[in-house]
Amino acid sequence: MLNRVILIGRLTKDPELRYTPAGVAVTQFTIAVDRPFTSQGGEREADFIPVVTWRQLAETCANYLRKGRLTAVEGRIQVRNYENNEGKRVYVTEVIADNVRFLESNREGGTGGSGPREEAPYSGGGSASNSNSSSSNYNNRSDNSSRNNKDPFSDDGKPIDISDDDLPF
Repeated sequence: MLNRVILIGRLTKDPELRYTPAGVAVTQFTIAVDRPFTSQGGEREADFIPVVTWRQLAETCANYLRKGRLTAVEGRIQVRNYENNEGKRVYVTEVIADNVRFLESNREGGTGGSGPREEAPYSGGGSASNSNSSSSNYNNRSDNSSRNNKDPFSDDGKPIDISDDDLPF
């Protein structure tokens, strides 16, 4: 059996952080995911999918996600039901996320602008990290060519001296 979901969309409102009576953090938010086609009127349609996160992931989402921010969610679909005040059975389908990636930086304010993007992945028990924090900055190297702001790609096409131990694969 397999129950796996991967979604990329924008938050429709800020996440809501709550705590269970046992003190476990839970966050709920909804993401709007565009459909890959347009309606007969030429309009773009979207699905609004409820997402639930638990524990440390819930607190991280509540702290860093905001309305309009582009986000990737990975998890599973869960259907639960309850009886409402009128005695009617209500079914709720939602995604229980175990991995959330923040696909836009906070500087953009979630507006979808064209500025630089950074990705801050978070999954389960780890900590959120900025994948661009160690981006190469050739101006900080100690050789003379970089101090003179020489084009770092001017030797493009020539062999690069890299040992097999430096390769990640």
